[in-house]
Amino acid sequence: MRMRPTLSWTPDEDLPPGTTDLRPVTDALGAGGVLVLSGAGISTESGIPDYRGEGGSLSRHTPMTYQDFIAGAEARRRYWARSHLGWRTFGRARPNAGHRAVAAFGRHGLLSGVITQNVDGLHQAAGSAGVVELHGSLDRVRCLSCGAVSPRRALAQRLEEANAGFAPVAAGINPDGDADLTAEQVGDFRVLPCLDCGGVLKPDVVFFGEAVPPARVEHCRELVRAATSLLVLGSSLTVMSGLRFVRQAAQDGKPVLIVNRDPTRGDRHALTRVALPLGTALTGVAARLDVPLDDRAAA
Repeated sequence: MRMRPTLSWTPDEDLPPGTTDLRPVTDALGAGGVLVLSGAGISTESGIPDYRGEGGSLSRHTPMTYQDFIAGAEARRRYWARSHLGWRTFGRARPNAGHRAVAAFGRHGLLSGVITQNVDGLHQAAGSAGVVELHGSLDRVRCLSCGAVSPRRALAQRLEEANAGFAPVAAGINPDGDADLTAEQVGDFRVLPCLDCGGVLKPDVVFFGEAVPPARVEHCRELVRAATSLLVLGSSLTVMSGLRFVRQAAQDGKPVLIVNRDPTRGDRHALTRVALPLGTALTGVAARLDVPLDDRAAA
């Protein structure tokens, strides 16, 4: 029987309460060598909702799973119609103060690296270098048959031409770039094949129920080993893809610090959880460290 991926987590133990004290985060960044692990919560201030926070998309939307995507053409039609519409909106999102703060910390030599669970490219747009995209990026498309990788913008243009007049009004946009559409709105949306071999195209992202490539996981584990501390930003750590790095850091005796307004699955491993909005918290830390943010990335 096919198993469904874990999409939600409910605290089943007494977790330490969140705090508004930024001193532990400030001290860790001031010491340098911090590895950042970011989740959907860092992008909410850019207009992209998260999965599990207040008003999160999981309250109204079940993400496409890898198993459903490969199982049938109708599921792929539904996904590509929704993703194509979402791409128009998703592509207009701009980095917020949280992204710019992370980039500023990197420019000032305070970070050892950045791992993001997000697929929106906003860390890079803000100026962060060497970002590891744990779950891939919506900017790319991969063929499941021949493995060819191509720019999403090229497929978007082809889909525009093949689906002239497709302009339904979505109920919402989700963290994976998927728009909320009814079956009637999806209609007979035309899905296009790989230009090289005619195979099935999939965004170059890790769907729910799909494994992160082992080489990418090992690279992230090496980053954890090289870091002095781990700073989690805007992730509930519900899924193992991110939680495993928190557990690794804790087992290695390295401080884990979390900035997330709601409790997370990693709280019991953390030195502290700052329960503040990401923009507020990170700009506050930047001010304490006299690290200026580059506002050009907001334009």
